[in-house]
Amino acid sequence: MGSSQPPSARTALIDRDTNETKIQVSLSLDGGELSALPSSPHFPPPPLGSNNTETKKTHASQSSASQQVDIDTGIGFLDHMLHALAKHAGWSLRVRCKGDLYIDDHHTTEDTFLALGSAFTTALGTRTGLTRFGSAYAPLDEALSRAVIDLSNRPFAVIELGLKREKIGDLSCEMLTHGLMSWAQAAGVTLHVDCLRGENDHHRAESAFKALAVAIRQATARVQGREGEVISTKGVL
Repeated sequence: MGSSQPPSARTALIDRDTNETKIQVSLSLDGGELSALPSSPHFPPPPLGSNNTETKKTHASQSSASQQVDIDTGIGFLDHMLHALAKHAGWSLRVRCKGDLYIDDHHTTEDTFLALGSAFTTALGTRTGLTRFGSAYAPLDEALSRAVIDLSNRPFAVIELGLKREKIGDLSCEMLTHGLMSWAQAAGVTLHVDCLRGENDHHRAESAFKALAVAIRQATARVQGREGEVISTKGVL
């Protein structure tokens, strides 16, 4: 019997540079080791001989045998949500952003989700041989959320989180909804995310991101025996 070829790596490196934000994203949809983000004029390497461990943010950084996650957008709660998304989707993910937070959180949040969506669609490649559809529920204490995704290449999003607070930490609650819509647009997916119940807005938001993560992991799973097939009656996505 001939040996089968190992599946190709599903990775992407995105460098997004605008007048409002400077963002780098390194993504592996299947986890594993990530190469270091490249230095740039906006993200210079640390000086030789310096020890950066004391100032490095670790609230959204985690490393295991199967995953590497390191998020620093400048907005703590956004980092927390992206950390949860990566962890439960099985991704390895590095994100760093320098945004115009002296204005507000809009550009930083929107552009981070757009860059992550671009990385997702680049890493996904031809969208063949995949489950395509994914759905999941995720609880967090009293909160319960549902997410349904289709790797349709037809961007559309309906996001109903039912958040009552103006902000969670330094992140405007409206930007959670707008961010997920921006991600769906750049990722080329049809997305429905609903928080079904919950009293605590932190719990509502986090359960939604965890549900989305599990749905993404399901939809992007490779289907053995259907390699190269487009899972569509149209024959194209």
